[in-house]
Amino acid sequence: MMKIEDIARKIEKHLESCKNEMLRFLKELVTIESPSHSIISQYQIFDFIKTKFETIGYYTLHVPGNTTGGYLYARPIRREPQLPIQLVIGHCDTVWPIDTIHQMPIIDSNNTLKGPGIYDMKVGLTQMIFALSTIKELSLSLQVTPIIIINSDEEIGSRESTNAIRRLARIANRAYVLEPPLGLEGKLKTARKGVGRFTVTVKGKAAHAGLDPTKGINAIVELSHQVQQLYTMNDIQKGITVNIGMIEGGISPNVVAPESKAVVDVRVLTEADGAYITRKIKGLKPNLPDVELKIEGAIGRPPMERTIRNQELWNEAHKLGKLIDLDLEQAIAGGGSDANTTSKFTATLDGLGTPGDGAHAEHEYILYHKLVERTSLLTLLLLHEPLNC
Repeated sequence: MMKIEDIARKIEKHLESCKNEMLRFLKELVTIESPSHSIISQYQIFDFIKTKFETIGYYTLHVPGNTTGGYLYARPIRREPQLPIQLVIGHCDTVWPIDTIHQMPIIDSNNTLKGPGIYDMKVGLTQMIFALSTIKELSLSLQVTPIIIINSDEEIGSRESTNAIRRLARIANRAYVLEPPLGLEGKLKTARKGVGRFTVTVKGKAAHAGLDPTKGINAIVELSHQVQQLYTMNDIQKGITVNIGMIEGGISPNVVAPESKAVVDVRVLTEADGAYITRKIKGLKPNLPDVELKIEGAIGRPPMERTIRNQELWNEAHKLGKLIDLDLEQAIAGGGSDANTTSKFTATLDGLGTPGDGAHAEHEYILYHKLVERTSLLTLLLLHEPLNC
């Protein structure tokens, strides 16, 4: 039996020989623009990805969404039914509207490759496909069957794809998420904050601001008190952040505002803190008399915590990284991903994409000389024996 060190070198050598093909594929993925709300464009990119999966012996199924492009499911056509499964997750949607490619063209220079959606996360999709094709082409044996989910709504909360991800995560031995790593060092994400969205609506009473101001109840004034209360809920030491990101209210400058509203973003590191901050927000009381206060919302994406099983998977990744001269580090991410969902049910490792910078920013890029090493790492992780946890 071949030693794991020899397998690692063989994988690296093979992927190095495929590097130009990988870059061509990645550039084509970026050229197929796929914003979250464009169903037609999502169908186009799914068709492109499906063809690649089918050429490496994978069965594919596109499950359409109601308001999005849905998700793509893939698994090996030939598989051993008794083997456990491992979930491999990525998303094909981006935050960039159609025709952004003209303002942000693909630029290859100084070991960087720029383009809309390249870092978040079309390079991750490229790694996924070429890791699986490497396993096939080198006739390497899998001990855990890869099950692939590529969704088209991650950037808008994965509302239509979460149920499918949750169902598969419940029966998976582990889950790998191909989101970008943190920083140019490429730190893997072993914890993520949970994300909540709350809406605070205040109903007061309209009155003429000049003739009868005392007969009104100003909903904007009431909301200003509530904003101050919300702000005091921030606890940076515990990782709890409460951001009042949007405010609206009133109908005219000369009318005492009868209604106002604030939309609040909440981030937490633990489920316990999520429950705590939810109670605090929903327990807000009016400051002014005869005001109606309505509070809606919840923690939509639970936090990805550093559980024992997640840390076991991280430790295996760290060991495997050493085989290809990678001294990996782990980190906490402030934003959420589909890893937040899988982590509730199975060992999860996130941030397995290629290092770079500029997610959701005009300078978005990857360090393309890191593409082979990160795809090699993913390949080794896919080949790893089942976890016992």
